[in-house]
Amino acid sequence: MELEALKKKLDEQKYVYDETLATVLTVALKLGRPLLVEGAAGVGKTEIAKVMAAALDRDLVRLQCYEGLDESKALYEWNYQKQLLSIQVNMANTDSDTLTKSLFGDEYLLERPLLKSIRSEKPVVLLIDEIDKADEEFEAFLLELLSEMQVTIPEVGTIKAKSLPFVVLTSNRARPLSEALRRRCAYLHIPYPDLEKELSILRKKLPHVDDRLCVQVATAVQKLRSSEAILKKPSIAETLDWAAALDALGVRELTPDALRQTAGFILKNNEDFAVLEQEEEETKTCACGCGGHHHD
Repeated sequence: MELEALKKKLDEQKYVYDETLATVLTVALKLGRPLLVEGAAGVGKTEIAKVMAAALDRDLVRLQCYEGLDESKALYEWNYQKQLLSIQVNMANTDSDTLTKSLFGDEYLLERPLLKSIRSEKPVVLLIDEIDKADEEFEAFLLELLSEMQVTIPEVGTIKAKSLPFVVLTSNRARPLSEALRRRCAYLHIPYPDLEKELSILRKKLPHVDDRLCVQVATAVQKLRSSEAILKKPSIAETLDWAAALDALGVRELTPDALRQTAGFILKNNEDFAVLEQEEEETKTCACGCGGHHHD
């Protein structure tokens, strides 16, 4: 797919992108290269895979990574109960070698996300989400898939991809990823959006929301993210949730009362609520003509 064609499809999904992002997606897609996307939590890394699946009209196959993830959850597992039942039924009239071989056919193989994505007749988008949460051993296990688009199952052998999935790996940089994995991927870093981009996202995703409110919400979110005192920086999804909540309440201007009443849509822990309350108290005190002496 050419760059302009992909841009058009991204526009149809109301996705806000820049030239670099669109170019990297186009080239990775054309070359069949996995794409590693890094950035802070909430910047929209996972959204790239979702949007590409919709734009390309492909199924999205998602593997959520976590500590202790292994092949049985990511690649395949044998249906042991069905195998045991087959042994009980056939052991009397089938020799042991033939019976053993029959137990490792397709009918006993349970597909997990990685195997499902490469055995699919139609290309899919494979999302390997938060790869940095998985162990280094699992990261090494992925290298065969990322470089050769194939996997190896001991009882079956090597299985090559029937169709090439578009692979998106995301990382919050909880731990360093290996150079071997990085070499196999195209790379993209996504920062939090600036005010202009965040406002564009609000306007595209929530066109019915009053534009003045969108500006105020985007400005407030930018301020919250820039505060070192805020522990959990608001994500883009939370910005959208907050604007939608304010709109649902009929709010047309982000007043201190409206902020206080809906803060649970943008702040997600007690410590950050306390920071917001403290800043509000300081603002009130300054408005009383104290000259700001309480900041000293």
